[in-house]
Amino acid sequence: MDKWLLKNLLPFFVLFFLASNSFATEEYAGQTGRRCSECHIDAAGGGELTKAGEDFLDDLRIKGLYRPLKQTQKIVRFIIGYFHIMTGIIWFGTILYVHLILKPAYAAKGLPKGELILGWISIIIMALTGVLLTIARIPSWQMLFHTRFGLLLMTKIFLFLVMASTAVTVTFIIGPKLRKRRRLEIQQDKRDLTIEELSQCDGKEGRPACVAYKGIIYNVTNSKLWKDGSHLRKHSAGNDLTEVLKTAPHGEEKILSLPQYGRLLQTMEKPEKPIHEKVFYFFAYMNLILIFLVVFVIALWRWW
Repeated sequence: MDKWLLKNLLPFFVLFFLASNSFATEEYAGQTGRRCSECHIDAAGGGELTKAGEDFLDDLRIKGLYRPLKQTQKIVRFIIGYFHIMTGIIWFGTILYVHLILKPAYAAKGLPKGELILGWISIIIMALTGVLLTIARIPSWQMLFHTRFGLLLMTKIFLFLVMASTAVTVTFIIGPKLRKRRRLEIQQDKRDLTIEELSQCDGKEGRPACVAYKGIIYNVTNSKLWKDGSHLRKHSAGNDLTEVLKTAPHGEEKILSLPQYGRLLQTMEKPEKPIHEKVFYFFAYMNLILIFLVVFVIALWRWW
């Protein structure tokens, strides 16, 4: 296997790192209607320029549509771009995982601290690296509004700002209200709980950590697998795990072996969600849609 990887991947890496730099794009050919051979000595394109190609490059430089970079600047831009892409993958991946696998209800009663920190670190890194990459690529404000790349970039920036603004709203306005709701105390001697009361048994701030399964409430406070009311950072205490356990890698014996706390009371009416929780769900699914829009814009820029 190692020999196969070495044989097949080594040529790729050699070509990747030894490839010559090129600043031309298909857009230039589309703008001028010229073939590659009219601007490049090599008929296939790339490499040394002809006199016509040099004149075209000078014209771009005069108009502010081309920013030449030194070798050191290219290396710095590459490193910044790498962190920009990696942060985007981590940020988008986290959102997709929480929304599609864990569901927004995972954070609807209080934002997990780990996800909150990761989200803000990602937003800050994306903003800083994005500004630096834009400066390296866009030499003038004119290019932002009069070129296809500039317009797509502005669209991507707008979508990012919308996502960042929702993060601000959720962190500083909605988040505190969600946490405040979690601080409601239940009677210490009460064991049979409604789903709303169960949500308060989250294992935080000295409260017991409980979960429900098939109408029975189990106490997971002393379980090593439910440290601080969180099970492997995937599930939170205070929830009914009847449906979740169907997709778990283990059987119900793990839950049945835990000490019973009480019974889950069924209520005829589903409790009305407060307005701030409804806004949270709206922002959650809106950000999911915005992620697909951002990727769509990138696909348009690269392959359309």
